Parts: sequence; structure tokens; C-alpha cells
Amino acid sequence: MGDVRTKLFADDDAADIDLSSFRPAKPVRQSEEATKTAAASAGFVSREPKAVPVTPVPEKPARRVWRTGRKVQLNLKATPETVAAFYAIADAQGWVLGEALEKAVELMREKYGPKGS
Repeated sequence: MGDVRTKLFADDDAADIDLSSFRPAKPVRQSEEATKTAAASAGFVSREPKAVPVTPVPEKPARRVWRTGRKVQLNLKATPETVAAFYAIADAQGWVLGEALEKAVELMREKYGPKGS
């Protein structure tokens, strides 16, 4: 095992090869229909994008920003119907959401609050 590597084109015969007449072959172009038929028979699947039905984006409620002095946040989970009804009542009365909550608490206090207060 020597430390000398074999040189590429080591013999002088390789330098005598005449490649001047070499021309690459022209590619044979298949018809698009033949390509599709061959792909279908081989089991290839088209990579063309498929039409996706557009789902309507639900409309977000209008942004509500008022300076009212209310600064404590209350996060609740409710059904979509309850939230929609709450917004509809507040909008119909011209109340901000905090004011609508205060009115609801007043009504609940009157109906369900402790007796005698």
C-alpha cells in the first residue's frame, strides 16, 4: 500500500481521444397526453392544487372602546347564542358592555337578591 495515488488520465492514450465530432443527442419530447397516460398507469397523483370551498369568516363584533372608569376585567365562557343576545341587547339600548352588565346585575339583585335589602 503506497502513499501515491493513481493519476487520472495517467496514460498518454487518453489525451489522444478526439471528441471534436461529439454532439449530445436531441431529447425526445413526449406528448402531454402520453405523459399523463403513463403517469396514471404508474399510479402517480397530480400535484395540481385542488379547489377548496371558501368558508365564510364569521363577522367580529365592532370594537368597543369607551372611557368609563371601569378597570376590572371579567372573563366568562358562554354559549354563542348567549353572547350574541348580550351584544344585541347592549346595542339596542346603546349601552357599552360594562353598562349592560351593571344593568343585568341590578335586575338579578332585584329578583334574586337577599330579601329586605
